[in-house]
Amino acid sequence: MLDVRRLRILQHLAAYGTVAATAEALHLTPPAVSQHLAALQKEAGTPVVEKQGRTLRLTAAGELLVAHAEIILAELAAAESGLAALQSGRRGIVRITAFASAARTLIAPLWQRLADIDPAPELSLRLSVQEPDKALDELHKRSTDLALVHSYTVLPRSFPAAYDQAVLMEEPVLLALHPRQASELGLQPGQPVDLSRAADLPWLTPGPETSCYEMIQRACGSAGFVPDIRTRSSDFTVLAALVAAGAGTALIPRMALPDTIEFLSLHSLLHPISRSIFTVSRAGTGKRPDLRRVLQLLHDPAVTPGTKRLA
Repeated sequence: MLDVRRLRILQHLAAYGTVAATAEALHLTPPAVSQHLAALQKEAGTPVVEKQGRTLRLTAAGELLVAHAEIILAELAAAESGLAALQSGRRGIVRITAFASAARTLIAPLWQRLADIDPAPELSLRLSVQEPDKALDELHKRSTDLALVHSYTVLPRSFPAAYDQAVLMEEPVLLALHPRQASELGLQPGQPVDLSRAADLPWLTPGPETSCYEMIQRACGSAGFVPDIRTRSSDFTVLAALVAAGAGTALIPRMALPDTIEFLSLHSLLHPISRSIFTVSRAGTGKRPDLRRVLQLLHDPAVTPGTKRLA
């Protein structure tokens, strides 16, 4: 009989990579982790880890056990959450990790909706603002329950089989110009534009550590030019303010635009680029009553009025 506690340790080893990091995450000592792994190997009747230099790596049997452990642990988490709800009348805490514009336009209304439903809400949220890759890493390490991430048509994202994901919404990427720049290019307000017409303009982009930066590089490359980048900021509201000041042009997803856009000339692209927003959770955890409620509310258009959602 396999011990669930030891499966949890093996799952954490797969996520954290080393015995020391696994021990720290589980509040155990490294020797205790090693002893549990040795015991698990006896239970399995085959090696589940093997030495690779100074570290351990999973064997094929270990990979198989981790895949099943994800499902088993998710079911246990759902059962524990349900029991806690029955015993205390509380739905628990849901930890969310989201990129900045999703935190502003999706999670803030979610928080307000919960307060409107119940002034003393039984469901409590915790929010961490991170770029999508970091959010998925936190999900993998079980330090968050729900990740909001994005992908672009020119930069698709794949998800491991151990995750449940759903498309929450899609939005266009727009070219933001100062009205004077738009006039010089002969563009009417809202007129679709071929991105190549912005080849000679100064560009404002997010930092190179972001997937949004890579999206812009690919979009401009497809249009036949390398952007002349004058400013980098991973805050799209900063980029929009600089565009409004005449500092240059930027590609900005619609959701990342500031509330006031009167000094911007916004244009869809003749060769459209869109951004998909996903909710991502570990397989099976969506059955938890608290997480299921959060997902239901996020998919409710009332949380973000005026946002087009997918069925």
